[in-house]
Amino acid sequence: MLTTHYLPGTPCWIDVNSSDVDRCAAFYTGLFGWQTITLGPEHRDYRLCQVDGRTVAGISHATEDNPAAAWLTYFRTPDADTAAKTIEQAGGTVVAPPRDIEGQGRMAVFADPAGARFAVWQPGETKGLGMVTEPGSLAWVELYVPDLAAARSFYQAVFGWSIRDMPMGDLSYPVISPAGGGEETSMAGLAQLEPGDNPHWLPYFEVPDCDATVAMAQQLGGTVRAPSMSVEDVGRMAFLTDPHGARFAVITSSA
Repeated sequence: MLTTHYLPGTPCWIDVNSSDVDRCAAFYTGLFGWQTITLGPEHRDYRLCQVDGRTVAGISHATEDNPAAAWLTYFRTPDADTAAKTIEQAGGTVVAPPRDIEGQGRMAVFADPAGARFAVWQPGETKGLGMVTEPGSLAWVELYVPDLAAARSFYQAVFGWSIRDMPMGDLSYPVISPAGGGEETSMAGLAQLEPGDNPHWLPYFEVPDCDATVAMAQQLGGTVRAPSMSVEDVGRMAFLTDPHGARFAVITSSA
């Protein structure tokens, strides 16, 4: 499971890109009960989203070179510059080269060979999210790509991930753990992309009641992409988009 003891290659930060950060913040605060703090004009009004004073996500302004509303997952790295070289050598693309965030850390944004965007975070003062797996926070991330074998090869070359196939009914689900991690460190999964869809990383947020959260998302202007469904020994989940089109999922995990 996800923890805030961030090993290299684990998800350590997420933020959503929006053309209207005020409306975006209103949606997610209404949905998850978040409080938001702006970092001010010197940081382009970047918003920190918090639960009980612990940061669970960020909201950033859309830019001309990145206008689409989307959630971005950041993976922990000890060296963003070395990660950039490794990613390029493995067939990925640098979308935004490594840069410092004023003492907080160093980041870079990439696209994998299928086109799914992700980022890396080299910690400075900010180590990562302050809370995960609790209601209102990140519980899981999932990669949707057309070629699962190619994705496995790429990300194993980049992060050294351990990927095992977990039986799920008549199918198997590739589950990702950091290098050297066991089942208890699983943090992400791989899923087959539907024809015609765009490759992407999808965050799951833990919620106390999946069905109630879906109803609230619709009231707040969100859209249901796939209604609530139960998965044995996993939980009840649904797939949504926010009012600007950013995709995410919610889950009420099994005890």
